[in-house]
Amino acid sequence: MNNFEYCVPTRVLFGRDTHKQVGTVIKEYGFQKILIHFGGGSVKKTGLLDEVTQSLKENGIEYVLLGGVRPNPTLSLAKEGMELCRKEKVEFILAIGGGSVLDSAKCIADGTANPDIDPWKFFLKEAVPKQALPHGNILTLAASGSETSLSCVITNEDGGYKRGFNSPTHRPLFAILNPELTFTVSKFQTGCGTVDIMMHTLERYLGGPTKNTPLTDRIAEGLLTSVMEAGAVADQEPDNYDARATLMWAGSLSHNDLTGLGREYMMQVHQLEHELSGLYPEIAHGAGLSALFCSWARYVCETDPMRFAQLAVRVMNVEMNFEDPLKTACQGIDRLEEFFRSLSMPVRLQELEAGVKEEDFEKMAEKCSFHGTRTLSGIKTLGKSEMVDVYRLAF
Repeated sequence: MNNFEYCVPTRVLFGRDTHKQVGTVIKEYGFQKILIHFGGGSVKKTGLLDEVTQSLKENGIEYVLLGGVRPNPTLSLAKEGMELCRKEKVEFILAIGGGSVLDSAKCIADGTANPDIDPWKFFLKEAVPKQALPHGNILTLAASGSETSLSCVITNEDGGYKRGFNSPTHRPLFAILNPELTFTVSKFQTGCGTVDIMMHTLERYLGGPTKNTPLTDRIAEGLLTSVMEAGAVADQEPDNYDARATLMWAGSLSHNDLTGLGREYMMQVHQLEHELSGLYPEIAHGAGLSALFCSWARYVCETDPMRFAQLAVRVMNVEMNFEDPLKTACQGIDRLEEFFRSLSMPVRLQELEAGVKEEDFEKMAEKCSFHGTRTLSGIKTLGKSEMVDVYRLAF
């Protein structure tokens, strides 16, 4: 087990009706003017935005609104938010939505508090935010884990570059997790969320050479098993509170570093998917991951078949073949692919509605390899040519 530092300072308020406490919670911290950041019209149609603003009014908190966040949030909208926060002297940002809204809010928080730095430099790792506006969230989609994580991913429309970086400034002050708010999430988005939650743990579990992490492994395996069970139920019973609650809490645990502690890993599939949805922004992140993951797994599993076989036995209920562990590993990947299909998730790039073109694979690999200057470390190192191989295998 490698050395590690673990700190997740986000305060979590979990359960029914917890979103109605938002005004009281923000008042506790002494903020008097906030930005409410959200996506499309769903928070208005469901009445959630009205409930939030009513709670704020009751606690004497002023607010300004900025909606319009879309899947694969954009730098241009985040810059609008930075200007609005400075103009209105906003003290705190409240994000209401899923991972796209939360990441946009994090970008706004960084940029507002560092006005002399081009915020895109943070994503290029040419600068580091020294401070940020405090921010919190009301989660409406169990998927990204951004509600407690230190990550942030943004798409720069100039060139279609989708990049992310980690920073302590991205840890929200609080996260309000009410599973009831996910009852109206569509079947497709529920499936995307289930996949995304699983990927955050699977990529930690399979994404590096580190051995001797039995406790972390068991935590990861338990989370994956629970998510598969809950995801299957939520797919058929969208208002099943217990299933939605499991998915929501698992989303946070899967991406707040818990399921990778003591391990060295690189999220290769996430990196490959960033180029996919960067070039085709209409692709939902979870759908892009499900279309890539099993092909990636088949491409790299020969390098460490026992690791994949362990997953197959402990999570996918495959019987261990000690004479041929690679066969066990491949059976586990096949069963995982079957599970994705059971949620109506794509398992090939051709199944995505965006019309992915094979001739774009070189372009995506060129961008993912930073124009040939980086490789993706992991169980098997991926350079530009290997990235193209994975895209082709997934097609």
